[in-house]
Amino acid sequence: MQYVATIYIDPTLVAELPDGKFEAMMRDCFDHVDDLARRKKILDSQMLVDAGEAKTLRTRGPKRAVLDGPFAETKEVLGGFNLIEADSMEEAVEIASHFPWHAVGSVEVRAVQSIEAMRVRVGCAPGAAVAARERMGAA
Repeated sequence: MQYVATIYIDPTLVAELPDGKFEAMMRDCFDHVDDLARRKKILDSQMLVDAGEAKTLRTRGPKRAVLDGPFAETKEVLGGFNLIEADSMEEAVEIASHFPWHAVGSVEVRAVQSIEAMRVRVGCAPGAAVAARERMGAA
């Protein structure tokens, strides 16, 4: 089963780290991801650009707003994600516990729900993404 470990970072806590600590945390994270990849326990791992470069769209009634940055008023911002392959939520949490970012934010683990199953449920044909994955042999 697939799980997403979503990484939230408090930029203030990151800025307060001693010199070299952030780089050491990144190296630990990369080592963990490389180990997971060798064991076929990670499918993807990506970082996001600074939240200040984000745009948030919100529509209420006829009004659509496009705001700079994340909309949520919180100290933590979404920093990235890891797509994990695990046999259970417990295993996914164990894998995520080795990412160092919970020390300067939080790591949320959530099971992935099949978007294709939802397509079937609501009566839509398979999407273009499925056809592209099948063409590339990744289905």
